[in-house]
Amino acid sequence: MSKLTVFDHPVISHKLGYLRDKNTGGKDFRALVNEISMLMAYEVTRDLKTDEVEIETPLQKTKVKRLSGKKLGVVPILRAGLGMVEGMLNILPAAKVGHIGLYRDPETLQPVEYYCKLPVDAEERDFLVLDPMLATGGSASDAIKLLKQKGCKNIKLVCIIAAPEGVKAVQKNHPDVDIFVAALDEKLNEHSYIIPGLGDAGDRLFGTK
Repeated sequence: MSKLTVFDHPVISHKLGYLRDKNTGGKDFRALVNEISMLMAYEVTRDLKTDEVEIETPLQKTKVKRLSGKKLGVVPILRAGLGMVEGMLNILPAAKVGHIGLYRDPETLQPVEYYCKLPVDAEERDFLVLDPMLATGGSASDAIKLLKQKGCKNIKLVCIIAAPEGVKAVQKNHPDVDIFVAALDEKLNEHSYIIPGLGDAGDRLFGTK
């Protein structure tokens, strides 16, 4: 079974409180998603390997740690996942960015793929799949499945808010994919929206309805 990590950092909790507030406007909402994503990146990348190298300070030679050069990629699930990309790249500027487009059929509530564009060396990279909301888990599971079909083996899922139903679905479909969330909410309502949640992340990011 994959590991679920729920962040309990006070700064993330503080920013998440403003993110949930219905009175938070689009500009501030986008900034908060960016900031929370950047803060989450620290923990998500905790297990990156490092090499010891020798450098010279202004005073003497010494040994320091550098990332071992493992290739990374971030893949936002369109469109809401786009809001998390900049925050991740602030910490991982060398990462390549892929895109996966999925929408939820309003009748079946199942994800439908309409776009997939990945780096040419995707099979050589460790990927972080980004989506602010993990609701039913259908879109995330399908995005991860697409990555695996392209030969990707080391994948993590990074979400800001998750419902227990979505976590269980991803863990069932992809027991090898660890999940990182800023908050685990109560449940899904009858329309598959996360409760208490924050509404539709895509609409709030981009000012649509």
